Amino acid sequence: MIEFLITPNLISFPGVDFDFLSDDPASVVTTVQLLLVLTVLSLAPGILILMTSFTRIIIVLSFVRQGLATQSVPPNQVLIGIALFITFFIMAPIFSEVNDRALTPFLDGELTQEEAFQEAAIPMKEFMAAHTREKDLALFMGYAGLEQPESLDDIPLTSLIPAFAISELKTAFQIGFLIFVPFLVIDMIVASVLMSMGMMMLPPVMIALPFKILLFVIVDGWYLIVESLLLSFR
Repeated sequence: MIEFLITPNLISFPGVDFDFLSDDPASVVTTVQLLLVLTVLSLAPGILILMTSFTRIIIVLSFVRQGLATQSVPPNQVLIGIALFITFFIMAPIFSEVNDRALTPFLDGELTQEEAFQEAAIPMKEFMAAHTREKDLALFMGYAGLEQPESLDDIPLTSLIPAFAISELKTAFQIGFLIFVPFLVIDMIVASVLMSMGMMMLPPVMIALPFKILLFVIVDGWYLIVESLLLSFR
């Protein structure tokens, strides 16, 4: 059984002491650093979504499912799993660079926590900047009252991350529009045929669904979608 003691000045857990009113500055700094690490870990899902290729991939895959009108097929778990592994595949070189430049030296004691964060931010900023529109970045830089950056080092993460996020949303919706076009054509053709035959009470979506699936299978749709996503991040 884990026992813990709560006093006005001290909260003690096994192996961890949260002493906020200690007279030892080093103890307070260590406590604050631990809290910062826990905060970063709690924000890890948000970091994964907003600083990697995950957003574009999952939105495009969702557009594919909606275009096919298959409702919950593939299920959300499958789409999220595919999006995660494609994200890891795309981001593998960046993650490897972060590990070599920041994580490994930090664990070996060669870098401080602040230096490791700065080194880890460089490859992530390079990736995000390469896929961020200047207009989107200028929006947040201008709102923050910052001057036009001369180099990547002049762009703060607080401006780059939201700019990258809305750029990814726009790109994903552009790809989604192109995905919807052939499915929309099939729906229009099926609806026109049914109206000409006087079958207005028959749902066109039900009749168009097998033709959509057939077309998607014939052209090897999943391969084309994933290939397009991979090429869009080059």
